[in-house]
Amino acid sequence: MIHRYRRTNGFTLVELLVVIAIIGILVGLLLPAVQAAREAARRMSCSNNFKQLGLAIHNYHSSFKQMPKHGSGTYQTTVSAAANASKDAPGSNRSDLSILVGMLPYIEQQGLWDLISNPYDGDGAGPLPAFQPFGPWPNRSLAEHVTNPYEPWMSNIPTFRCPSDPGVGLPSHGRTNYAACLGDSGTLSHIGYISDEGKVYDPGWPAIANTTLRGAFRPRLECRFRDILDGLSNTLAMGEIITDLGDNDIRSRAVDSPHPDMWKANGAVSCKPYIDSERPKFWLNDGTVPFTGDAEQRRGSKWAMARPFYTGFLTVLGPNTEACVQTTQEGEGNTSASSRHQGGCHVLMCDGAVRFVTDSIDAGNSALPQVRVGADFTAPGSPSPFGVWGALGSRAGSETIEEF
Repeated sequence: MIHRYRRTNGFTLVELLVVIAIIGILVGLLLPAVQAAREAARRMSCSNNFKQLGLAIHNYHSSFKQMPKHGSGTYQTTVSAAANASKDAPGSNRSDLSILVGMLPYIEQQGLWDLISNPYDGDGAGPLPAFQPFGPWPNRSLAEHVTNPYEPWMSNIPTFRCPSDPGVGLPSHGRTNYAACLGDSGTLSHIGYISDEGKVYDPGWPAIANTTLRGAFRPRLECRFRDILDGLSNTLAMGEIITDLGDNDIRSRAVDSPHPDMWKANGAVSCKPYIDSERPKFWLNDGTVPFTGDAEQRRGSKWAMARPFYTGFLTVLGPNTEACVQTTQEGEGNTSASSRHQGGCHVLMCDGAVRFVTDSIDAGNSALPQVRVGADFTAPGSPSPFGVWGALGSRAGSETIEEF
């Protein structure tokens, strides 16, 4: 009897292991490319958001012959008003609405604009009165929103968010990744010289503000394209900022400067000793850092609030540097542009062009005093002490700016 043996077709164990190893190597090689492609797509989406905001600024200017005011809205009626008068209905926003509020109708957010610009009843049932048009102070707390909610300030708007920024949800209110350029000098960069009651805060402040408010946007004051003497293509309108993740990031959590006047010599670098030398993107976690504000009061956490820490930036320190303020995150401070993109951040020029600025851009000497009238400051009319970055932030410095 003859036995016939038929060979079974298939892979041996060794062959299978070799194939699996090859597939693993290919996946390892391709994964960084896939991640890079995804980040490139997110960067493109972020750039497109900025283009929409640039169009909104220009359309707003065409309608009203001025750019959106950074620090607009309703005023308190009296200096002696109770502390919560601006937070509880009917409230007042203390002229603290950012440029993003005025841009809403021009970015296809007419519905939200209608809610804000009309009386708003938080719970629809009373007995609390409705908020007056343009709402309460945007810096009210979560607890105050629970007591008498004002949902517009809590809304998250896709056009205001960079897809590369993973920050979501509470304790932040409505988040934003885009901020107004306030120039290269920080004195009075929070309110200009106009008080919460709509008056000149101090008779001596206008003369100071005329020398320090050098950006495309001046808090609580009108700004027009004709005021930008350096040219729309040479002046920053807006810049990217990160939102806080609760991780002590130097760019999103404010520290109180120990320097008595941070705008003078060495004031711009006075918070650097608090940076963790082993993790230079984070503050020290040893209990010695003088943080300001609570978990709700972080960078990019309130898109409607027109204060430098929330929706503004200065061109004093280069991109992706530390947030250093004077006493409180609601006041003056060095808060620069920042992003979750590798190596830099997007900026919007006043002519509507979107550029990507690298962290290595010439930012001059951050130890020099900022431009301002008075002793120990850089004299008014001087070129920006902060290099190309500072020159981009000033609207009428007459600096020559080459390609960046």
